[in-house]
Amino acid sequence: MAEKGLARILLLGTFLLCLAGGVRADGLEYRYELGGMAGVSSYYGDANYHIPLKNINAMGGIVWRYNINPRMAVKSAFSVAGISGNTADSDNRYPGGGVEFARTLYELGAQFEYNFWAYGDGFGYKKTHRVVPYIFAGIGATYAPKPVQHVFAANIPLGLGVKCKVMPRLNIGCEFSFRFTTSDKLDVTAKTATVLNDPYGIKSGFLKNKDSYSFLSLFVTYDLSPKYRECNN
Repeated sequence: MAEKGLARILLLGTFLLCLAGGVRADGLEYRYELGGMAGVSSYYGDANYHIPLKNINAMGGIVWRYNINPRMAVKSAFSVAGISGNTADSDNRYPGGGVEFARTLYELGAQFEYNFWAYGDGFGYKKTHRVVPYIFAGIGATYAPKPVQHVFAANIPLGLGVKCKVMPRLNIGCEFSFRFTTSDKLDVTAKTATVLNDPYGIKSGFLKNKDSYSFLSLFVTYDLSPKYRECNN
């Protein structure tokens, strides 16, 4: 219940800021955005198969976005997040008994974003909207340092979000995403916890039976590098 309440507060806060912010026309569009994000992260794997936002941890990062046009953008981000899990409250029974773990992840990735409506300052002649929902997908790399061993893995992020232009060059938003990784060792943080690396001896494929994690975050970005258009009058 606490996790659901946090998600609602993040979304509500985003929309309230959008309603409170007055957008002043400056007639410019911008190529890039730079800013930061903060929120919560959650792990999914052999210690938690399907419960969203269980054992939440803090996450944060830096965001850079290139706006291709009002409907499409490419985003790159560097993130630091914690993940944790405990099999004690699981319905499954694990060889060797219960296992608990916690560790820090570092992620670098890029995603392609598609806005359902044209995003901009909201002027009618541009047919843009100050508040737009969007979906995104991409590719990234996840690094988890020891305690037992260093883990390097590719990840595939899939998610959705909503963003709002609260001022001519200031954007805020909220997004939720899953990061599907190619590793089954993100939850192995002690020699006694190796049971979580394939606990039932089931052979895994490229993404099957692998660990993943999710981000629920708020971001704030600032527009850079205006697109100056030639006057044809």
